Amino acid sequence: MKPALILFAHGARDPRWAEPFQRLQTKLQQQHTGAVELAFLELMTPDLPQAVTQLVRAGYQKILVLPIFFGRGGHVREDLPKLIAAIQAQHPALQLRCADAAGEDDAVLNALVQYCLQQSA
Repeated sequence: MKPALILFAHGARDPRWAEPFQRLQTKLQQQHTGAVELAFLELMTPDLPQAVTQLVRAGYQKILVLPIFFGRGGHVREDLPKLIAAIQAQHPALQLRCADAAGEDDAVLNALVQYCLQQSA
């Protein structure tokens, strides 16, 4: 079974803020054979522990958390590792892995370069 993916984002009071993340989830679901869920640090649901619990209940034993953050700010450097450790303690048999912030990847930056160039044409 493929690992479940959790797209982890900050969250906001305005529900429209989540629309690009929902579109990303939909696009990813079309290409990934496992579950693809959204989770938020604050202000929106589900939060990360809730999303993991739902996936564990659905039978997933491997989960990859993908922080959809532009860089490694305090939330990614401090808050997320604490959340991951607490979740791992709650689900010790779970294979839980966390990727780096999406914006730290050169492929993501290259896609943004192309976006910026297209906008400036």
